[in-house]
Amino acid sequence: MTAIHEIQIRGETIRLGQLLKLSGIAESGGASKALLLDGVRVNGVPEARRGRQLHPGDVVEAGGESARVVAASPSVDDAAPGS
Repeated sequence: MTAIHEIQIRGETIRLGQLLKLSGIAESGGASKALLLDGVRVNGVPEARRGRQLHPGDVVEAGGESARVVAASPSVDDAAPGS
């Protein structure tokens, strides 16, 4: 079984095309388009939209690899004053 890449995001969402590049599953935007034509699954469901918004917990499978979106841990700098 292939290891699942965990991709941390700071915001609430990331686009599918960005995740494919960031995880290394696709080398470029053009490669991510080609993967989408060949077959990408999000949470087990086929997906062809490069702009699909992904949220923490979503799992993407493409090209024999998998990536999971995870929320980045808040840093000390992000903590509210007085907390």
